[in-house]
Amino acid sequence: MPEIAEVARIADFIRKHLVGKTLSTVKAQHDENVFGKVGTSAAEFEKHLTGKKITGVGTQGKYFWMTMSQPPHPLCHFGMAGWFHIRGVPTAYYKPQKASPKAPSGEAEEAWPPKYWKFALTTSDGTEAAFVDFRRFGRVRLVDCSASEIRNVSPLKENGPDPVVDKDVVTETWLKELCGRRRVPIKALLLDQANISGVGNWVGDEVLFRARVHPEQYANTLSGEQVRGLHAALHYVCGLACEVLGDSSRFPEHWLFKHRWGKGKKDAFNKLPSGERIVFVTVGGRTSAVVPSVQKKTGPVAGDVKGSDGDDGGEGGGKIKKGRGGNKRKTEEVEEEDEEEEEVKEEDEVEEPKPSRRGRKSNPRLPVTDSEPSSALKTKPATNGTANTTAKRSIIKRQAETNGPAAKKGRSKAAAEPVPEIEQEVQETNGEVKGEQEGTEETAKKGRGRGGSKKQKTEVEQETEVPKEEAKGKAKTSRAKKAQAEEPPSEPLTGRRRSGRLSGR
Repeated sequence: MPEIAEVARIADFIRKHLVGKTLSTVKAQHDENVFGKVGTSAAEFEKHLTGKKITGVGTQGKYFWMTMSQPPHPLCHFGMAGWFHIRGVPTAYYKPQKASPKAPSGEAEEAWPPKYWKFALTTSDGTEAAFVDFRRFGRVRLVDCSASEIRNVSPLKENGPDPVVDKDVVTETWLKELCGRRRVPIKALLLDQANISGVGNWVGDEVLFRARVHPEQYANTLSGEQVRGLHAALHYVCGLACEVLGDSSRFPEHWLFKHRWGKGKKDAFNKLPSGERIVFVTVGGRTSAVVPSVQKKTGPVAGDVKGSDGDDGGEGGGKIKKGRGGNKRKTEEVEEEDEEEEEVKEEDEVEEPKPSRRGRKSNPRLPVTDSEPSSALKTKPATNGTANTTAKRSIIKRQAETNGPAAKKGRSKAAAEPVPEIEQEVQETNGEVKGEQEGTEETAKKGRGRGGSKKQKTEVEQETEVPKEEAKGKAKTSRAKKAQAEEPPSEPLTGRRRSGRLSGR
């Protein structure tokens, strides 16, 4: 941003090239930000300036104006990136945009009017000038008053004194009173144009560095000696910068300005020639360059200088940032832990299968599988008690061993294929028992009348019931084999023994 020194430079060029000349042509492009926000329009600007003579130029802080032969007078502010160009004169910050084939060898033709121009002036002798602002933060207004009263109208009257133009106002006593009544960081106080006009970011840092005052220290805590040093540094820095018209190549080598621009640049050391480190902090909404070894904190401050090496920060003043991959690595670790937990859970389920959700007693059916052998068994009448119980138990366990994977997947999966050997064994067992059943039919009917057969069937179904969530893998197979090994061989019982048991009940 153009500050007090850059504005003084432009005023000097206007004084040399435009003062005393009459404006023959005035053109303006209306911009609602540059003209409209301060109550001016491009049409009004052209109308009131065409044909008038420029009699003088003035500055206050970051403002400059041209006094005309009669009011109104144009008052300008550069904003963040505005500038004033004079054709054929290197006013700085402007380079010819392209070379012309008609121009002499080695020379470049200057494009005119320059890009982003807001108003352009042409004098009677052919001198051309233009105000440009590509970011549109600049302001151009017309003030309708006498030339001597320009500083007494808004916005100049709301701004503080200029340390160069108003050197007799900005005294040590005045500065001490200003600091004593403001409890704000001293850097913020200097940047506030209502206090002092023209001090911007780099000028404020240079003044505080020369005064050996930390920018975050509260203004009302400065000692008399610090205020004295601040006053001397303010006049020294602003006076010399305006004297050389803001030409940084003519600044002294020991100035902070010469070494502060390495922030964020690769291989930048951010050190003074003497070796003192330069760190960066934010004060008053602006980035401030600080030399901690020179600018000590001698009183309460608005905040601590945060860096990588303690209170005065690391080289470059950059804040330590978290790596971008940290959260991703953490997420991957959590996902790996979750996968391990799932594997452990599956192993537990194989070793200790859970019963069905409803429980055994609440479901008297045989939810083994949906295979054909199971359906055939359920359709046979269970009238021979222990023989059928023992035979069915052995057959069902062998069936479960054979159809284990199908049972594991549940009823929603395809039913397992029927096993011919088991189906044949079921038929043989039923044939052996058929003859014996005829001799005891009457006794069996009595037993069924008392509910015995029904009760036996319920007991068989309960004993042979398999949970809905069958065990998985090898654990289920091993249990089935173990149960089959422990089971005694089933032998057909005589009708007398069977009849005796039934009659005993």
